[in-house]
Amino acid sequence: MRILIVSDTHGKNGNLEKVLRLTAPLDLMFHLGDLEGSEGYIESITPCEAHMVSGNNDFFTSVPAEKIVAVGHHRIFMSHGHRYGVSFDTLRIKEAAREHGCDMAFFGHTHRPVIDMNDDVVAVNPGSISYPRQENRRPSYILLDIDSYGELHFALNYL
Repeated sequence: MRILIVSDTHGKNGNLEKVLRLTAPLDLMFHLGDLEGSEGYIESITPCEAHMVSGNNDFFTSVPAEKIVAVGHHRIFMSHGHRYGVSFDTLRIKEAAREHGCDMAFFGHTHRPVIDMNDDVVAVNPGSISYPRQENRRPSYILLDIDSYGELHFALNYL
């Protein structure tokens, strides 16, 4: 299974369009918030099932703030992350994932990529595909491949 993980497009969807072309074919896409009104457009251009949550800049949307998605034998807790102190560490978002019976926590908000596999909950932030803040300032996204044994293979990618 091939999964695209993105966040923080902030209504600027040109880079997402490029990434969708580069990474096809996909089985799932996760968008971790700050859609800024483009959720319908994103759903229309995504060639697979798209799971989305709202972020701190998503006002007047019906997109949920949090979501749990089962993928194979994994359960993923999705949140933009701003309510869990993700600008400081991943402790609170991992605890929220545990409380929901999830083994993965996907979040955005910081505009900095993270793949934290240090304990029983994997915490993943793809960074921002539109407004990156990490040192190289390159738009980023994550591809997750889940092999036939259920093993996770994360790849951080830059445009």
